[in-house]
Amino acid sequence: MMQPKVMPLTKLPLLSVVVPCHNEEPVLRETHRRLIEVLQRLPGMSYEVIYIDDGSRDATAQIMRELQSTDANVRGVLLSRNFGHQIAVTAGIEHARGDAVVLIDADLQDPPEIILEFVARWRQGFEVAYGVRTQREGETHFKRWSASVFYRLLNRLSDVAIPLDTGDFRLMDRRVVDTLIAMPERDRFVRGMVSWVGFRQAAVGYRRAARLAGESKYPFWKMVRFATDGILSFSQTPLRIAIWMGFAVSALSLLGIAYAVMMRLLTSIWVPGWTLLFIAVLFLGGVQLISLGIIGEYVGRIYGETKRRPLYIAQERLGFEPDPPQTTPS
Repeated sequence: MMQPKVMPLTKLPLLSVVVPCHNEEPVLRETHRRLIEVLQRLPGMSYEVIYIDDGSRDATAQIMRELQSTDANVRGVLLSRNFGHQIAVTAGIEHARGDAVVLIDADLQDPPEIILEFVARWRQGFEVAYGVRTQREGETHFKRWSASVFYRLLNRLSDVAIPLDTGDFRLMDRRVVDTLIAMPERDRFVRGMVSWVGFRQAAVGYRRAARLAGESKYPFWKMVRFATDGILSFSQTPLRIAIWMGFAVSALSLLGIAYAVMMRLLTSIWVPGWTLLFIAVLFLGGVQLISLGIIGEYVGRIYGETKRRPLYIAQERLGFEPDPPQTTPS
C-alpha cells in the first residue's frame, strides 16, 4: 500500500530584536511586555529578543535572567563592563540569528509598534527600514536644536549620505547584518555604517516619545563625543579644513611681511610692532594646535585599530546553545 507523501515543514522566518541596556531597571519589564505584545502579532514569523547588558550597575542583569527563565524566546548577553552603546549594539548584532534584525533601545522612546511597519517594508523587498523622527517629545529645545544641527552638519561633511533625524532604530536584512559584522572598525557609528553598505532602504516616520523612566544615557559631553565619532568615521573634511587653514594663514603671513617691508622702507622712524607680533604668534600657535589636534584624532584611531583588541567581552550568555567542544588535533 502506497504511503501518503509527507510534505516537509517550512521554517518560519526568524526576527531578532536587539535591545542594548544600561541601567534600565525602571523600564525593562514594561519594555519586554510591549515588545512581546507586538512580536506576537507578526503573522508567519518566529522571533527572539536579545538583551545586551552593557555593564549596568542596577538590577538590569537580574531582570534579564528572570525574563529569560520565563520565556524561551529571550536571550541575554552580559558584558564584562560598560563598553558603550554602539559596541553593545554590535554585540547584539553578532549574536542575532534572525533573517532580519531590529535594533531598538530599552527606554521606549522608539515605539515597538513601529516594528510592524518595518517588517512590512522588509516583506516588500527593502533590506533596511529605518525610523525617522518626525517629532521628539520630552526633550529640551537645546537637545532638539543640537540634534538637528548635528545631522545636517554630518550630512554636509560626510562622504556618505546619512538620512536626517534618524537613530539606530531600524530593521536590517540578514545580508546587511552579515556585511556589518564583516566591518572591523572599532570607533563604530552604526547608523552611518548602515548607510555606507547601501542596499534598498526605506524610511518610516514616527513620533519619538519621552522616556518612560530613568535618565538619558547621552549627556552633553557624551553627545559631543558621539558626534565626533560620526564625523571622523565618515569624513576626511576635518583634515582638509586643516590644510585650508594653513593656506589662509600663509596668505595672511605674506600680507604681514609685505606690510612690515613697506613700513620699514617708507618711514624714517621704525617702531617695533610688538602688538602685531604678539597677535600673530597667538594666531599661528592656535592654528597649529587645532591642526595637530585634528591629525591626532585620526592617528589615535589608527593606533586603536592596530591593537586588534576584541570589541567587547561577554561575561555571561543566557538562552544560547552551548558552544561545541573544541577538539584537540592528535
